[in-house]
Amino acid sequence: MELISDKTYGGERPLFAAHDLQLERVVIEPGESALKECRNIVARECEFKGKYPFWHTDGFRVDNCIFRPGARAALWYSRNLEMSDTLVEAPKMFREMDNLRLCRVNIPDAQETLWHCRGVEMSECRVENADYLFMHSRDIRIDGYLQHGNYSFQYCRNVEIRNAEIFSKDAFWNTEDVTVFDSRIEGEYLGWHSRRLRLVNCRIGGTQPLCYATDLVLENCTFDDDCDLAFEYSTVEADIRGHVVSIKNPRSGRIEADSVGEIILDGNIKAPADCKIAVRKA
Repeated sequence: MELISDKTYGGERPLFAAHDLQLERVVIEPGESALKECRNIVARECEFKGKYPFWHTDGFRVDNCIFRPGARAALWYSRNLEMSDTLVEAPKMFREMDNLRLCRVNIPDAQETLWHCRGVEMSECRVENADYLFMHSRDIRIDGYLQHGNYSFQYCRNVEIRNAEIFSKDAFWNTEDVTVFDSRIEGEYLGWHSRRLRLVNCRIGGTQPLCYATDLVLENCTFDDDCDLAFEYSTVEADIRGHVVSIKNPRSGRIEADSVGEIILDGNIKAPADCKIAVRKA
């Protein structure tokens, strides 16, 4: 593997179609497509300022690097990435990618990030300003995670999340086969139109959670005081610890809680309209 260290590149495609390179303390100045169509690349302690540095790249490792805001849309149409201890200030990262492993990556401006990706592993990562994060992605595993940003995980498939704090309006809409363990999820309209969403040992906050859901499962979860009008038109099996402010027109299944403030079953309920709602005896 060829070593390139302490150099600066700029302009258009300075390292186009390179392979078997190790970059150390390299700076990519403004320009475009610095490492396009490359393979087997290692970047350590590098700084990226130009647009689209890693497009159509196969097999690359990025350690202790910085992607400045000018490096927007930096990693698209690529595969087999390992990234660790890296600061990503640029938006629109990670599109149409396969097999990503991100460890201790901080993304403070995660607008339109991780779209149409397949095979994502994240550990000890933090994302902020993350509207529409993970749109249409699948096969995702996350552990140790903090997120602020709305509309996250929409249309995702096959997701497992552990030990997370997710602050997101409209999270998990239209998802299939998502499981969240030991996490806090806060934001209104959680999980609408989802299929087989499973929440285990989770704290849930926000108005009108978990409506229009199919085959929804909650195990040992708690609801905050703003979780009103829950489960409208959902099929659900729910074990809730503590109080639920209100439950409205669930379609089918069973909901059990320590206490319920209001149960609304009105003329707008949808068939089969046979959900069992139980309050535990003290």
